[in-house]
Amino acid sequence: MNADLSLDFLRVVEHAAIACAHTMGQGDRHKSDHVAVEAMRASLDTVPIDGTIVIGEGERDEAPMLYIGEKVGMGAKGRASPGACPAVDIAVDPLEGTNLCATGAPNAIAVLAASSKGGLLHAPDLYMEKLVVGPSSKHAVSLDATPAENLKAIAKALGRRVEDLVVVVLERPRHDDLVEEIRRTGARIRLIGDGDLSAGIAAAVVGTGVHAVMGTGGAPEGVLTAAAMRCLNGEIFARLVIRKPEDEQRSRAMGISDPHRVYTSRDLASGEQIIFAATGVTDGSLMRGVRFFGDGTRTSSIVMQSAPARIRFIDTIHVEQKSLVRIRF
Repeated sequence: MNADLSLDFLRVVEHAAIACAHTMGQGDRHKSDHVAVEAMRASLDTVPIDGTIVIGEGERDEAPMLYIGEKVGMGAKGRASPGACPAVDIAVDPLEGTNLCATGAPNAIAVLAASSKGGLLHAPDLYMEKLVVGPSSKHAVSLDATPAENLKAIAKALGRRVEDLVVVVLERPRHDDLVEEIRRTGARIRLIGDGDLSAGIAAAVVGTGVHAVMGTGGAPEGVLTAAAMRCLNGEIFARLVIRKPEDEQRSRAMGISDPHRVYTSRDLASGEQIIFAATGVTDGSLMRGVRFFGDGTRTSSIVMQSAPARIRFIDTIHVEQKSLVRIRF
């Protein structure tokens, strides 16, 4: 997979973000997701790849577009010579934070990760225990340690007090005990309604004020987070939550031989060449949301790749008319 594809994937997430940004605050999460999916799918088919969706909107019968196993790209659609386009596995979340977009809340993003064939885990649509940290503390924590032990280790690695740390946790009833455990340590908590992927990225970027993400969330989002960690040198520790025999059967059907295994970013996103791209839909800690003006649109994105290692924050103005445009910074 050619690293030059990063700008093609940037264009894909920009188009998805712009499409769903038009629905921001309208209260219709399904409409927001639908337009993001359609825009991302159309853009993917213009990229010179022979792509396969390995993490998408769901199974084929439930997700007519960007379903798991769907073929995308110019090579897959017969728009390029046979063998001219690289085989690429793709994980997408056309709108991470559908509720955030529908209500106009912060941190909704359009996101995509890509790898050479076989480089992304085919994760079942189950919950996953997650612990996400930045480069400085990734060797000091463990998913089997208690929250208090992990926070003490993170504080030591960062040269701070536990009371100085900020932990992001999804605000869900299943996390009530976790929240109480964290509060007993004295660490501060940022509860979020959605968007644990965006929070995971923030945990690995210095200056965001986020030092860890803890709790359970979707396994597909875990793979996307892992792809970002591969580029940011952060780490995710994750383990599938198996609640019933059907969960284990589904995991094994997707090729997971040990459903109780603790995964790291290298396990979830094992490809040597990883590309990760995300564009803000609503304002967030890393990126501003889509802004519309008279003659075009302005987007804020992050594009990362593992080989060569490169992280780019990109501010783009999409001019719709060839007339004088006033740009304000």
